[in-house]
Amino acid sequence: MTEPGTVLITGPTRNLGRHAVLAMAGRPDGQRPDLLLVGRAGRDLTAVADEARALGARVHTIGCDLASLADVRAAAVTARGLIAGGAVRPLRALVANAGTMSADTRRASADGYELTFAVNHLAHAQLIGDLLASFTAPARIVLIGSNTYQANFWRKLLHVPEAKWADPVELARPAGGDQAPGMEASGVAYSNAKLAILYYAHELQRQAGAGINVSVFEPGWMPGTALGRGAPAALQAMSRALGRMPGVSTPQRSGPLLAAMALDERWANLRDGAFVLKTKLTEVQPVAHDRNRERRLWEATAELLERAGASRTPGTEK
Repeated sequence: MTEPGTVLITGPTRNLGRHAVLAMAGRPDGQRPDLLLVGRAGRDLTAVADEARALGARVHTIGCDLASLADVRAAAVTARGLIAGGAVRPLRALVANAGTMSADTRRASADGYELTFAVNHLAHAQLIGDLLASFTAPARIVLIGSNTYQANFWRKLLHVPEAKWADPVELARPAGGDQAPGMEASGVAYSNAKLAILYYAHELQRQAGAGINVSVFEPGWMPGTALGRGAPAALQAMSRALGRMPGVSTPQRSGPLLAAMALDERWANLRDGAFVLKTKLTEVQPVAHDRNRERRLWEATAELLERAGASRTPGTEK
């Protein structure tokens, strides 16, 4: 069995991320990893770190706003320093858990990119790229996916829009105009970002060094979580009610499953962007495999990060 080393997880303060952190921290000695918690600095980050320490984990917090690529680069510098300096054990897993669904696609990140695409995809691409050389094989990168990119009966019934793919540079551009685009546009942006994660996972596996396996975890539909905190109050209330229905996923149930993806031997050989729906290895839809789109996303991501100044070596900005 591989020594658990260190797991870095983004978005650790609430819901899925918080319960994944506590599940990892609550593992027995010899199976418990060190934890690097990357999230917004403040009371919530301090609280989850204290809870994890109380369960026996060695924990370091790294304050970071994923809507700012400068913050992400700085977080990567801090993580590399902790790893290289021996403050934590070797980096064995990165869980790209943080995510958002902006209710207004006109909203831009600190770097001028559409907020949903910026946080869900670009921030993690920056962080992972900056940390690839810091992994110790065998290592895992776990991305958070969703089936919303493809409509089915239930998604149509609930008016969940599917992805409408475009060139990634276009997807990164905030909507224009004075009138708010509405929840339909917000849902499309979210589904596009989740389809981008699948494309990125496939190409990342081709680009990553030997011994780093890339997979995608789908926690199931979790209505009422903070993901939709920008949605209208009535929609949030309906989501909370739906979240109490039997069989609907919850952070309490899916968090430990995400922890297992990062640590359990069962998933040690998953690679090539393999997609796991809670506990089941699942085939994605044909639209989620497209070599041309995957290559273009990789190229465009590099362009967008460079445009934001992210291609410079962290720490050299003036």
